[in-house]
Amino acid sequence: MSFNKEQVRQFIYGHYRQEVTNVMPIGAGEWSQAFSFRLEGIEYVIRFGAHKEDFEKDQRATSFTSESLVVPKVKEIGQAFDHYFAVSERAYGEMLDELSAARMRNIVPAALQMLDALREIDTSSTEGYGQWNASGKAPFETWKDYLLSVELDDPMRRTHGWCTSLAQSPVGDTAFKQAFERLKQLAAQCSVERNIIHSDLLNRNVLVDNGKISAVIDWGNAMYGDFLYDLAWFSYWSYAYLAMEGINWEAEARKHFAALGLVVPNMEERLLCCKIHIGLDAQAYNAFTKRWDELELNAKKTLELCGA
Repeated sequence: MSFNKEQVRQFIYGHYRQEVTNVMPIGAGEWSQAFSFRLEGIEYVIRFGAHKEDFEKDQRATSFTSESLVVPKVKEIGQAFDHYFAVSERAYGEMLDELSAARMRNIVPAALQMLDALREIDTSSTEGYGQWNASGKAPFETWKDYLLSVELDDPMRRTHGWCTSLAQSPVGDTAFKQAFERLKQLAAQCSVERNIIHSDLLNRNVLVDNGKISAVIDWGNAMYGDFLYDLAWFSYWSYAYLAMEGINWEAEARKHFAALGLVVPNMEERLLCCKIHIGLDAQAYNAFTKRWDELELNAKKTLELCGA
């Protein structure tokens, strides 16, 4: 699925029956393609994708907006080009992924405040652990159940087939199986409260403007579970960003929590559990996409986390 500016302009004009200007591509991820446009003097973003629920989760996430966690409002969701589209308010800023080292260092306090805002979202009207749907329900009874589901090649998931691909890959599945055994040991000790987890706070999903987090987008992978997972996400993936060199996310978080008077039981074990899960999930995804170099890198990193 790939569209050009003229196709998008014609679609928007046909949909709204109003003059559309400034149509520009602004990014494409694994599951959607985004364009900005101007309609009646207002800037919007339109995204096209095959998975309607991703857009519906974005719409639900707009209720999470606070001073430290801004989620652009979703104006409309509908069908387009045999798939789906979503129109949202335009947020402005530089992608967190693209910050210089100095600016990355300066944004750490704001990033931790963003994680605070995620932790403070009320989940009492929702249920389950793992990835939640548009109605706020998630399929697993416990955090442990969700974590251990990383081993399953669910036919209902869009990455189905990863298990066979992993076993047949140049890397193989030995490292995955070894790390999964360690995950099982840790998960048995990690009983946690249910919090909102974005679980994709890189990959061009966080915007920064004037030293603040100006928007958090793309909630398609969001789930319920241990709030430390998003911190573990920064910690695990920091190797891939030169600008994060020298930033110890976990140490920064410990200082931040101490300043708040927040006691986090079993923090080290919980973080390790989350990081191993992230590494295993990355291996499954790399196997599905047949990115063998990335698969090998994540297999080695996950084993290192296990002490192997």
